[in-house]
Amino acid sequence: MGKTAARQPVPARQPVPARRADAERNIAAILEAGTRLLSADPGASVADIAKAAGVGRVTLYGHFPSREALVDAVMDHAVGVADTVLEDSSIDTAPAPEAMAALLRSSWEILDRHRRLFVAADRVMATERMREHHDRPLRRVERLIVRGQRDGDFRTDLPLPWLVTTFFAIIHSAAQEREAGRIASEEVERVLVTTMLSLLTSGVRSRTD
Repeated sequence: MGKTAARQPVPARQPVPARRADAERNIAAILEAGTRLLSADPGASVADIAKAAGVGRVTLYGHFPSREALVDAVMDHAVGVADTVLEDSSIDTAPAPEAMAALLRSSWEILDRHRRLFVAADRVMATERMREHHDRPLRRVERLIVRGQRDGDFRTDLPLPWLVTTFFAIIHSAAQEREAGRIASEEVERVLVTTMLSLLTSGVRSRTD
């Protein structure tokens, strides 16, 4: 008789793809629910968000171990969506002051929709962490300011990082003032555009001078 063939080792069981897909769906549902509820009420509880997402609290905490971690993830999600919406080729082609005004209006439209989410984030996150979340959209602002400086439309006597930080500070201060009722909703866009363009163009001579 011939030798019995050696038994082949049984391959290790692979992770169940359905389980990964379920986790991804749960995370997406939690982020969507968190964005929606916190944008309506910055005090929305973790239990409220879990219920709106159709998951249990244990499942939610399995992905986001604390309220801070959840708000951090929701912020990242909301800013990522906003960054996609703000993508516009005119930022690189329209005259810089015109492009800046349009960017401010678009940014405010999105921020106003989610301003209470930013209130929730302010309660649990450091300012520097808030700024980190905005690195992607702020790179677009930096690119526009650099072009405006190169074209002679924007001032060059102040540091570029300071001008970018000022954009961030002004638009978020506007959200806080709007939420507190110290500025009317119909006034915000005009105030933002006037304030930022006054800063950027101060001391710059008109091209017709």
